[in-house]
Amino acid sequence: MRDLTGFLYDTFMGRCLLSILVRPSVSKICGRFMDSRASAILIRPFILANSIDMSQFYSEGYRCFNDCFVRRIKPGKRPFDMTPSAFCSPCDGLLTVYEISDETVVPVKQSQYSIPRLLYSRRTARRYEGGLCLAFRLCVDNYHRYSYFDSGIKGSNHFISGKLHTVRPIALEKIPVFTENCREYTVMKTDNFGTAVQMEVGAMLVGKIKNHHGRHVMKRGEEKGYFCYGGSTIILLFQKGRLCLDDNIIKASRLGIETPVIMGEKLGMAP
Repeated sequence: MRDLTGFLYDTFMGRCLLSILVRPSVSKICGRFMDSRASAILIRPFILANSIDMSQFYSEGYRCFNDCFVRRIKPGKRPFDMTPSAFCSPCDGLLTVYEISDETVVPVKQSQYSIPRLLYSRRTARRYEGGLCLAFRLCVDNYHRYSYFDSGIKGSNHFISGKLHTVRPIALEKIPVFTENCREYTVMKTDNFGTAVQMEVGAMLVGKIKNHHGRHVMKRGEEKGYFCYGGSTIILLFQKGRLCLDDNIIKASRLGIETPVIMGEKLGMAP
């Protein structure tokens, strides 16, 4: 997979092909195929290639590939710590945390991510100056459903269209990935962590970000939505002083190391 991604981003022919692949229309065509019965032939090779432990999931009645990709997990496999002050991961993935200062997030490779650009709202972005940005990069073998990390009031969804680029690290050297991709975010008034943002970011060949709710009274651990096929990213924004993360995660992030996490895992505390 890295060889393919390197070809797409590091060669002239690859970039020509990429200019076609990143079009939302192409992603939609791929999405239709993944929703078709013909795609079911891909299920077993996908499971084997990624060494997915299917004993954790409901594994019957997959009509198409996406049925497998958005498979539901069995009860008790991703329990949330229900202690009000505990901060739990909203998803499976690889976590990096950045301190937000001067309206920017700490760079990823050669790219910098402006929070106003990310949200398309300078007014909303100001709320998070001095706070924390958590980026969870989902790989294809991760569980692709995600949940609310706390209870509270969820606002309406804001969808921002854009080009679809891979979220693999090599791509970050070439393109400011998060600000180019389709994404959807909501502002949430949480019970224990202040007013936070949760954003879902689409990646190459992801034709669908599926969120279940508009304005909503959310519950900790309740499913918020899911991604259809592809690698994807979830971003959380916290106001200054509203979240105390595990020191090991912060230290790893400063060294450019992603921390593997699973949905429901305790990662920090409210101050």
